[in-house]
Amino acid sequence: MHRNMQEIFPIYDVEHDCILSKSGDITLAFEIDLPEIFSLSDSEYEAFHQTWIKAIRTLPERTILHKQDWFNLENYPANFTSENLSDLDRFSETYFNGRPFLKHRCFLMLTRCSDTRTTITSLKSSLITGRFIPPQLLDERVRIDFESISNQFMHILSDSGFVKSKRLTRSSILSSSNSKGIIEGYLSLSLDGRPIQLKDITLKEELKVGDSHCQLYTLADASKLPALCGSRIDYSRYSTDRAKIATGFVSTLGQLLPCNHIYNQFIFIENRAKIIENFERRALRLQSLSTYSRENSIARDATNEFLNEAAGQQRQPLKVHCNLMVWAQDKQQLQEIKKQVSSAFSQIDVISKVETVGAPQIFWAGIPGNAAEFPMNETFDTFASQAACLLNLETATKSSNSPVGIRLGDRLTGAPLHVDISDEPINQGICTNRNKFILGPSGSGKSFFTNHLLRTYHQQASHIVLVDVGHSYKGLCEMVSGYYFTYSEKQPIEFNPFFIDSGETLDTEKKESIKALLLALWKKDNETFKRSEYVALSNAISGYYRHLGSDHEIFPCFNSFYEYLKECYSPQLKKEQVKDRDFDMDNFLYVLKPYYHGGEFDYLLNAKKNLDMLQQRFIVFELDQIKDHPILFPVVTLIIMEVFISKMRKLKAIRKVILIEEAWKALMKDGFAEYIQYLFKTVRKFFGEAIVVTQEVDDIISSPIVKQAIINNSDCKILLDQSKYQNKFDHIQELLGLTEKEKAQVLSLNRSNEPSLKYKEVFISLGGVVSKVYRTEVSLEEYLIFTTEQKEKLLLEEYIRKAGGDTSKGLRNAANAIRNREVIL
Repeated sequence: MHRNMQEIFPIYDVEHDCILSKSGDITLAFEIDLPEIFSLSDSEYEAFHQTWIKAIRTLPERTILHKQDWFNLENYPANFTSENLSDLDRFSETYFNGRPFLKHRCFLMLTRCSDTRTTITSLKSSLITGRFIPPQLLDERVRIDFESISNQFMHILSDSGFVKSKRLTRSSILSSSNSKGIIEGYLSLSLDGRPIQLKDITLKEELKVGDSHCQLYTLADASKLPALCGSRIDYSRYSTDRAKIATGFVSTLGQLLPCNHIYNQFIFIENRAKIIENFERRALRLQSLSTYSRENSIARDATNEFLNEAAGQQRQPLKVHCNLMVWAQDKQQLQEIKKQVSSAFSQIDVISKVETVGAPQIFWAGIPGNAAEFPMNETFDTFASQAACLLNLETATKSSNSPVGIRLGDRLTGAPLHVDISDEPINQGICTNRNKFILGPSGSGKSFFTNHLLRTYHQQASHIVLVDVGHSYKGLCEMVSGYYFTYSEKQPIEFNPFFIDSGETLDTEKKESIKALLLALWKKDNETFKRSEYVALSNAISGYYRHLGSDHEIFPCFNSFYEYLKECYSPQLKKEQVKDRDFDMDNFLYVLKPYYHGGEFDYLLNAKKNLDMLQQRFIVFELDQIKDHPILFPVVTLIIMEVFISKMRKLKAIRKVILIEEAWKALMKDGFAEYIQYLFKTVRKFFGEAIVVTQEVDDIISSPIVKQAIINNSDCKILLDQSKYQNKFDHIQELLGLTEKEKAQVLSLNRSNEPSLKYKEVFISLGGVVSKVYRTEVSLEEYLIFTTEQKEKLLLEEYIRKAGGDTSKGLRNAANAIRNREVIL
């Protein structure tokens, strides 16, 4: 038998953004944003739980709280239309295209039942009878009073800091020609935002909406519920003996259930005196029958305990019902989903019941605004504290709204997320600087994550200066056509600190950096310089650049500077009768002669390429071969300082990033420590950020520079797998100021990774306020660029060589060869 929906549809209209039923019930609908899963500590779960209890207590009798959590299984849609997509971006979009993930939306409806409505049972549902009380002209004061109560309820939730909410308007509740409202969305099991598509609803032989086969599981029998419940439960997959990761009590029915489903939670506020009276009568009947059956005796005791708790602690008895509706296009797939659902219920010690007879009426009552039609014979009695335990408290991890950020993966599904760990935390007041401290032992994926981070920064037009030992960033530097300064016998490291771009003039900073370099080359660390020497060098540099201005044929470099000193400036000093004790020119020229043409280090300061370092957006200083060299290392150190300070002060409204890898340990011994301290304290003022990377715990503890300057001025702390240091992690926790929640998150890294996928997890803490764990998962092409494994690096170099030096082409060929199993990694 087919019936027209209009004949039995319980919703009359939406007026003043309130849903009006044909029985005179008023419903206000809200959409709420819940905390992200795995983001709350034990104490925060308890505080959130108490917030719900407090809010429920404000609701008057004849009110229904209907919370409806939608979890739709969707696939990540790749975006190939953006104008600024690089080759690596396209590889990434291709890799993640179609990745399944759960999209969550949470709606909360508060219903004030009509004063004329009688108690609904399964046999009195309007779905069956089709009879309605005629619509009444509602008293405007009733609506206004109920709106005030509902707003008070939502304010309690919002003021807790755990929830954000918005009132749904008529346009969001009802459908239009080009968008779908929540009522039609529920009746079509789709909230995809596309125009409404009419679907048949079958309720007789099975529950079916359109092509979707549905199954309904209910929590309606108190005897099938767990003996104990709470605000949270340990998530064993990520927990360790030393630290526990928590989720909400019913998260297994929410974000942790990987299928299409809706989790409905109903809480009915009724007359307290009437409920107590009914329980008193039940207790008397059970008392009379207790001598005939042990079950009656047990039921009597349970009823008396319920009454004692209600009276002794002044608790409000409630009627509660929860149900889980799952659906799939393929009926056979429901059998597999049934196993997942049974497992989800068993994890919270609940015996699931597949609802068949009462499924149509329960489904019908789930229509937004129709909670008053719920059959009360499908509810159980409890108190607010227990009812709040059955509310879903979490949502999926969200992407940032910021235009800048790094692509990371959702921990549960691996779906791509856009995560801003620089600007958004400052705008939200979570952090006061953009500096970052990255800690990860060898093999934890530290350099891999850092490559990914820097690649993203470069893509977003940042200027990057990188100091490294170990050649971890050579592939990325070649991919983005950056400058890679390293030393070898065939290609020694070359700079030109004397070069100034056309159109620029000698400023104080450039002058001081050249002066500092010349003093470093001339004097030993323990030698002091006189004021007269300082003035003489300053005059020499100024005179040299005037000399260049008068003769444009001269190329600015150390060679021409040396010749100017010898041929022009030295006679000038003699003419001015400057004595050797004030400035010994002959000694100065003799000491610096190795850097002049024909000298041992004549290559060092006379470069004729890679000169526009101010405009170059990606510069790598690789110090592996020179970190112990007494001449080259101090010079390179000074040039690094000059390059970044120049960028920092001259590039306006452009993000500047300096990343110091393991090289910081070598830099500490040559006066670079003060420079790092200066950077970490001032770089934020110039729209910049300083990043230090280290792998050894002992390095942190033993270095006062790292401990005081870096850690204290790095609001963003990034940790990779610390399983090697589990037994001494307390030292790291104390040093970095991590909370117990953050400690548990760090120790949970990589504990339950998907074996079929190649990725590592990363922990990110922002200002000690927000902390999350993400996947660092990339495409095969990105992996080949970022990897630090020698075999894989050599493989890529070979394919680039075969491609005639074309990095992009060689990268594609290498990745295709690996996919086709022509090469095994």
